[in-house]
Amino acid sequence: MKGNFEKVIDSEVPVLVDFFAEWCGPCKTLGPILKDVKRELGEGVRIVKIDVDKNQPLASKYQVRGVPTMLLFKNGKQLWRKSGALPKQEIVGVIKQNS
Repeated sequence: MKGNFEKVIDSEVPVLVDFFAEWCGPCKTLGPILKDVKRELGEGVRIVKIDVDKNQPLASKYQVRGVPTMLLFKNGKQLWRKSGALPKQEIVGVIKQNS
């Protein structure tokens, strides 16, 4: 993922990156919420999950201190960032604002 990450986030379509960990309770809550977001927005968003334990250099680069942390990118630029699980409508709203 490391070398590819820049290519993935350099997209016309908003890319929501979910930094998570297998051991994290709120991360498990967020998983199904993100599936619902994808279902609602379809091709309007790309959702990428990054396991912080397996991708520590990437987590460090984006200063992810807690999980879950979501970052929204478009054309390689970070547009939004939030830690913690959020309700689906809030995530959908942020993505639509930045589409």
